Amino acid sequence: MPRHEHVLLAPGAGASGRTVQAPSSGRARPHVDDRLAPPETRVEYLDGAELFAAPADAPHATQHFDLTYVLGAHVAAGYRGAVDMLTRADCGSDYAPDASVFSQKPDRGGHRRLEELAFEVSDKQALAVPTSKARRLIARGVRRVFCILVKQRRVLEWSRETDGWQPLAKDAVIEDRCLVLPLPIQALLDATSSDDAVARALLEKRVPALEAALAEGEALGEARGEARGAALGEARGEARGEARGALLGELRMAQEAITTVLQARGVVVPAKVARTIAGCDDPTKLRRWLKRAATAATAAEVVAGSRRKR
Repeated sequence: MPRHEHVLLAPGAGASGRTVQAPSSGRARPHVDDRLAPPETRVEYLDGAELFAAPADAPHATQHFDLTYVLGAHVAAGYRGAVDMLTRADCGSDYAPDASVFSQKPDRGGHRRLEELAFEVSDKQALAVPTSKARRLIARGVRRVFCILVKQRRVLEWSRETDGWQPLAKDAVIEDRCLVLPLPIQALLDATSSDDAVARALLEKRVPALEAALAEGEALGEARGEARGAALGEARGEARGEARGALLGELRMAQEAITTVLQARGVVVPAKVARTIAGCDDPTKLRRWLKRAATAATAAEVVAGSRRKR
């Protein structure tokens, strides 16, 4: 038997052995929590007929997981999500949408409220069963019903205007008051998109643990930035200091070399010329003066730029 198909059984012939009468138009609807199907079993009822919901196999089961993963993150404050929660649609129908969203605020009687969003996942079963379920959920008062077709990788929404399914584009989103952010259709069909959508939804919800992690990350980033800035500034300062020190050393060596050459040649170096040489911080000029010191007749010719006539 194909897995996760709803198998239709004759009244009284199913797992519960119950016979159910189809609803009449004059009978009042029971409360959504008035059970017809026995809870915690795989038995459901649709129009008085008993259904058996078989366990799922991949990829149907993984689609269920992806749906609840994404939908759960998007549920807005004041709402609650549910999986396989029985809903009494009418007198002869009691079945569980694969996933649903309903208000957390109970009704006047203290019971849970009817879901506002309902989702079905369909794989091998005929679309007739989700169609019958959607039609009765909408008649009961559920605002929106969706169906995910696993094989076709499509998402449908039930239309009251056409009394049928309408396909949703893969780049479309589901916007609803039950959701903290518009839910991308692609996130229901693709695992990578699911992670992105869940992350954005959790950020929008300002989850305390996530907020704390972000704050810690920002503080750590600032501390690292400050440490890097301080280290870089120190390194640059050291480099500039070393470069300046090296330059001063070269200048002193050049200045001393000029004076030494002149004195070795017996040329007198007046105090004024000595101050000019000691005050020069231009390496190019000092190198030029050093060359002139080797042939200049007087020290003044070195700094004045004049050469001895041959």
